[in-house]
Amino acid sequence: MTPALILGCIGVFFVVLVTIAWRTGRHAGAHAYFLGERKSPWYILAFGLIGESLSGVTFISVPGQVGLQQFGYFQMVMGYAIGYLIIAGVLLPLYYRLNLTSIYSYLFGRYGPRTQKVGSTFFLVSRLLGAAARLYLTAGVIQYFVLDAWGVPFAATVAFMILLMMAYTFKGGIKTIVWTDTFLSSFLLLGLFLSIVLIARQMDLGVGGVWAALWEGAYSRVFFWDWQAKTFFPKQFIGGMVVAVCMTGLDQNMMQRNLSARTLPEAQKNIRWFAVIVMIVNLAFLCLGALLHTYADARGIAKPANLDHLFPLLALQHLGLLAGLMFIIGLTSATFASADTVLTTLTTSFCIDILDMERRPQWDEAFKTRLRHQVHVFFALLLLLVILTFKALDAREVILLVLKLANYTYGPLLGLFFFGLFTRIRVEDRWTPLACLLPPVMCYVLEVNGPRWFAGYQFSNELLLVNGLLTALGLWLARLRTPAAGASLAA
Repeated sequence: MTPALILGCIGVFFVVLVTIAWRTGRHAGAHAYFLGERKSPWYILAFGLIGESLSGVTFISVPGQVGLQQFGYFQMVMGYAIGYLIIAGVLLPLYYRLNLTSIYSYLFGRYGPRTQKVGSTFFLVSRLLGAAARLYLTAGVIQYFVLDAWGVPFAATVAFMILLMMAYTFKGGIKTIVWTDTFLSSFLLLGLFLSIVLIARQMDLGVGGVWAALWEGAYSRVFFWDWQAKTFFPKQFIGGMVVAVCMTGLDQNMMQRNLSARTLPEAQKNIRWFAVIVMIVNLAFLCLGALLHTYADARGIAKPANLDHLFPLLALQHLGLLAGLMFIIGLTSATFASADTVLTTLTTSFCIDILDMERRPQWDEAFKTRLRHQVHVFFALLLLLVILTFKALDAREVILLVLKLANYTYGPLLGLFFFGLFTRIRVEDRWTPLACLLPPVMCYVLEVNGPRWFAGYQFSNELLLVNGLLTALGLWLARLRTPAAGASLAA
């Protein structure tokens, strides 16, 4: 597959995206930018969430990691599904009842302004680094397999990708993203399932042969029971559940589009259906990974040291033109479906939680719009800077980096929200920054020393739950002596 053809496919993609953005964002104001005017159909949201939750990291790294963990990742995916049901039953009713634009506005009412800013800062740091990691992965693949041969600098590749994202999110915000993500998710799934079909044909496998290769082959193990290992089933399942609650339910990036649904019941229906969809799609990615590894083993193809490169290596150099085309379509769709929203949601959280835009009546709408645009551009530039830093550090195994990052940055959010929801205890607002900053440090110490302190036990995503519990303990220690009226779950 020639570099010109690859870039041509990406170019056509962005022509369509910009066209959708132009049609949806022509008359978009602040309400459309932040919440899509609360007119988004639930089924469109559920379908669009596929691309947002999976990302280019999933598209490349999950199939690659099958070579190391077989189907062990599915243990975490099952936990995801339970986490989404918790979001639908506990968090979405709270957000709709309080009519929130930024979910961290809840922290202002429950604790105070400092806590709101701390919670928003954890989100801003986590999402900025997570989005940068995802874009770094995809840009690295395109650079390695296409643009290096043309002498295009990596910095120019990344800058162009971010500029394209800005082109179709700058004005319409969530109102545009709801529809562009539907388009992107469609082609992500097309790339995924056609890739499975094409590799099966290359291996001369029918349906029965594919089944045998998947479930009787060397990569079919799902459950792991070594309690000391990171792949231990209870750790993966509970960790997945907590990761889903935090990285979806406590994440402005994921919740902002859910808050654009017409009603609470529609938003809940969206999340519940998504819980089913995410299990099916992730299982398909694991099946693809098993077929890729089986194909490489059978043909004697040397696997790259970085298994993130296995799928692009086979798709672009061994499986034929159509397979390469499907890979590029799927990767581009996955990357931009997960990354495009981040500029809008970072802008939303910064404007509302850090700059207190909603509580400044002296600012007229023209000034707020101008400020929103400036913040949007600022985060685009910051995203570029972080990606170039990743490049300088030669970051690898990006999916592990993103999940580890979540254990440290989302734990304090978990503690803040669930302490606020399930207790009536008032907390001294000035002490909450300390209560949120110490637990990640303590969790890092636990992770580093866990095998030595606990007979070889290795912490995995359950560290996120430990982080949240330590934060809740810190909030309890910072409590006031009188109960806070109406601060419980019923509030």
